[in-house]
Amino acid sequence: MTTPGEPAPARLTRADLDALPNYVPGRSPADLARELGLPEAVKLASNEVPYGPLPGVVEAVVKAAAGAHRYPDMGVVALRDTLSAMLGVDAQRIATGCGSVALAEHLVRTACMPGDEVVYSWRSFEAYPIITATSGATSVRVPNTAGHGHDLAAMAAAVTDRTRLVLVCNPNNPTGTSLHRAELDAFLSAVPQSTIVVLDEAYREFVTDPDVPDGLVEYGDRPNVVVLRTLSKAWGLAGLRVGYLVAQPEVAAAVRKVVTPFSTSAVAQAAALAALGQADEVRRRCALVISERDRVTAALRKLVPDVPDSQSNFVWLPLLDRAVEFGRACEARGVIVRPFDGDGVRVTIGTPAENDLFLAVAETALS
Repeated sequence: MTTPGEPAPARLTRADLDALPNYVPGRSPADLARELGLPEAVKLASNEVPYGPLPGVVEAVVKAAAGAHRYPDMGVVALRDTLSAMLGVDAQRIATGCGSVALAEHLVRTACMPGDEVVYSWRSFEAYPIITATSGATSVRVPNTAGHGHDLAAMAAAVTDRTRLVLVCNPNNPTGTSLHRAELDAFLSAVPQSTIVVLDEAYREFVTDPDVPDGLVEYGDRPNVVVLRTLSKAWGLAGLRVGYLVAQPEVAAAVRKVVTPFSTSAVAQAAALAALGQADEVRRRCALVISERDRVTAALRKLVPDVPDSQSNFVWLPLLDRAVEFGRACEARGVIVRPFDGDGVRVTIGTPAENDLFLAVAETALS
């Protein structure tokens, strides 16, 4: 606090961060339940899979916790080797981190100097502008199409000689829309080899459309393509934060160089190894989510006809200026969703009972 006539103290943080939106996490259902006097509230805001940890994960976590006084393996060798065998790529092409979002941040740090550009669709993953700005790079936002997806032709046209990296979220968060093979083929042919194209495939396990390509299988060998994946969603490790990328060896090595040391904890590594041994159970759970996604989408289209097809574990309601109001109406009935002011509302697919409750609330709020 200053006295009259005394100069204001020097600012200690970057002024440009004032204009940067905060990343909004899903609200605590326990807090909302207490506020409303309900036995429990339903959280459909954070794209979590609702079926609990995979078999063997809790036991692996407990065992690993006994060594919490020791540093984890900084090279994450066992996990990278397991991913290498599962994906059919050399371990030197893999980097792990604290979720795929952290790896996206590390990629921007390795590729961009202040003033370099990062191109991405908008609206897309809300962390993109944050990780771009905090790396000193410049965001180039390309508006979504009328169908709520990436406009790849416009994104290609937005690439300049200052563009170091393009972020392509497929399926897109928060709209659930996806890009098809022909679109991506044309886009990757148009982007210069000097620009990294990041295929963010956090929701790949929920894709059922055969025209939506597996980025690693179809484009992973291109020198400027990096594929991001996460174990937070389908693999049920949202609370432990494990993600990975696959890139050419020199790119992966650069990312491993700038990753915060020991950021993939011993507990997270053990949990990831246990989870990766449960591929059949993951497929079973994803099938349950996909079935409910189809049911919820059909019901919502009776209320909001332009709900787009989703290839993720969430659906998008393009409510525009009604988004925040709808989010509040849901919370008043004990259902937490994720409104994006002026754009729409993202709703995670939960259990059948949770989805039934949401649909009842939506019918009341939107009829």
